[in-house]
Amino acid sequence: MKIVNVLIEYTNIALNRPFIYIYNGTKPIDRGYRVILNFNNKEIIGYVSSLQETNKSKDDLEKELGFVINEIIDVIDDVPLLNEPLLQLANRIADYYLSSKIGVLQCMLPPSLKPTSSSLKAPKIAYDEYVSCIDDSEEGLTIKQIELLRFIKKEKEVLKKELKSKSIVNKLLNLEKIAIIRKEKTRLKLDYQINGDEKKLTLDQLKIVNEFFNSTDSVYLLQGVTGSGKTEVYLHIAKEVLKQNKTVLILVPEISLTPMMTQYFYNRFSNDIAILHSELTNAQKYDEYRKIASNKAKIVIGARSAIFAPLSNLGLIIIDEEHSDSYKQDRSPFYHAREVAIFRSEIEKCKVLLASATPSLDSRARAQKGVYHLLRLNKRINNANLPSTMIINMLDYNNIDHESYIFSKTLRNEINKRLNLGEQIILLINRRGFSTSYVCRNCGHVFKCPNCNVPLTYHYDDKLLKCHHCEYMEKEATICPKCGGDHFIKIGFGSEKVELECKRLFKNACILRLDSDNAKIKSKIKTTLESFKNHEADILIGTQMIAKGHDFDNVTLVGVVLADIGLNMPSFKSSEKTFQILTQAIGRSGRGKKSGIAIIQTYNPSHYAITYAARQNFDLFYQKEMMFRKQLYYPPYCYLANLTISGKNETSVVENAYLLSQILKKEFDINGEIVGPSSPYISRILDNHIRVITIKFKDKNLGHEILKNTINSIKSSSALKITININPNE
Repeated sequence: MKIVNVLIEYTNIALNRPFIYIYNGTKPIDRGYRVILNFNNKEIIGYVSSLQETNKSKDDLEKELGFVINEIIDVIDDVPLLNEPLLQLANRIADYYLSSKIGVLQCMLPPSLKPTSSSLKAPKIAYDEYVSCIDDSEEGLTIKQIELLRFIKKEKEVLKKELKSKSIVNKLLNLEKIAIIRKEKTRLKLDYQINGDEKKLTLDQLKIVNEFFNSTDSVYLLQGVTGSGKTEVYLHIAKEVLKQNKTVLILVPEISLTPMMTQYFYNRFSNDIAILHSELTNAQKYDEYRKIASNKAKIVIGARSAIFAPLSNLGLIIIDEEHSDSYKQDRSPFYHAREVAIFRSEIEKCKVLLASATPSLDSRARAQKGVYHLLRLNKRINNANLPSTMIINMLDYNNIDHESYIFSKTLRNEINKRLNLGEQIILLINRRGFSTSYVCRNCGHVFKCPNCNVPLTYHYDDKLLKCHHCEYMEKEATICPKCGGDHFIKIGFGSEKVELECKRLFKNACILRLDSDNAKIKSKIKTTLESFKNHEADILIGTQMIAKGHDFDNVTLVGVVLADIGLNMPSFKSSEKTFQILTQAIGRSGRGKKSGIAIIQTYNPSHYAITYAARQNFDLFYQKEMMFRKQLYYPPYCYLANLTISGKNETSVVENAYLLSQILKKEFDINGEIVGPSSPYISRILDNHIRVITIKFKDKNLGHEILKNTINSIKSSSALKITININPNE
């Protein structure tokens, strides 16, 4: 008999411990296997964390432990779900982010392998059936049977479903003239061109590659201006790592960047590539995961969750656009792929290459201190010029185009000019939808989400009002619920409105739009970007997913329709995010042989985030922003943690938030600063009221220890939910 310690599938922090079961079955069982068990009179999935043999009887064990021990009902797996380095990584993540171990495991694995009940219904291995000749004697066969048998013998293997006559196939199978061969089917087809051309590195790029390999440091920050050839550096470094019989993992921040990065690597390394990101079907994720785990892929490309790819002999992790907020998980466990990459590099003894034209202040500060090895590419390829940039003050009446409140005279004139020259334009508006508010003209009633109490965004394409936080939606109103009026106005604008305005003003232009609304169709991202890259459209309108990483050689104009959207958000990172997205967007212009320009429309033309972005000057922005961060005691001058208390009863949420705040102030004493509890920018989501306590602390280890002890001492309640976010973005 075996005593088995099992983590159950529930992620509640109060259940974050092993539960003891016994196993008397005949199936093999080991650490890392999923099992079916009874917990609280319900069959659920468990994960074996450890086990041991015992000669004691069940009765003796129960007497010794003082409680009834249940038996494991069944064992699901025949191999461990994770290899040893990934098991160590799971422990490290759970400890660092103060999250449940089972929650981390569920995050690391594809749906078909997660330790959850839903995994039993998720896709498994799919097979194609082929037929092959095993007996070519034709005695007693009809002429049609002989014809088919000879055909199969000639072809050696034929896909069964492609043979038309099922009755003849079945007869030959019954006569044992042919046999079925099952082959695992791959449900993700990589449709990329193979060029094979390898670009010669510039002297600056070659210097970076040599410095990378000549150093024994673990973490590198490659800071290179837009268009400086960072991707080619990735390719050459990856090639050398592969020569050492090691594997390579590349992360991109947006799913929209996956096709482009895959094309670069597929072009150079062909079939050694696997893809992992959230837009794959569950079946495709399962196939790709198994492909990686069975060592059939040497390179993995994907978004945030690809950091858990089960690569063996890992030699290199590349994080492209390392500054992006997309690398931070927005639900528990609140891991950051950049931090996890460094954890993994320490466990697997591999190197990490972080790269960006606009590094996060955290990474740049660590590079400044020598914690990371700083590499710099200060010039574009072939010394091409950065785009010239104009800042248009939308408060100046002389700049306003009287035919459009969205475009200034300058931007509209430049769009017409580029269209006449046959050049392409990118327009950035970092807000989706048509209008940000839908308002009754008679009484001023604003239509809000009943769950989150935020204004609903009007979407023109489907004439619906939508909440961008909980996905609530309702039909466009015809009668005001407050006054009965039937006249409404739409305030503000997003990407849909910009698209319609472009179609009105530039009637002969071919226009594409790419945002998370129309990207719900899985193929839309790839086809839209390919169409624009192939010069099949003149104008590409989109949100931040078009602002970084893309390389369009015919784009000579980038217009930022409204630069102020993120600047006034209540976040200590608002200036940093604004600078980053503007710099990245501007960098899409003039990447080919033609010079480019960028136009930034803003109501705040003197803000340093905008002026330094226009000058593409990261260093001056860094100095200015670091000064403010130091004065206000924000990262990278301290560590942050957010404690979120939520529940249906607002009074209970507030009372418990204040109680928890007092406990934290006492525990941290002089070792930290407690801010709040306060109402966040969105103080209600899905009808749950929210309060946030922010903790600032200097000593990372001490701060984590205090937070861990505090969380463990809190009694769980079904009416209240408490989550902790280490190193939050906001």
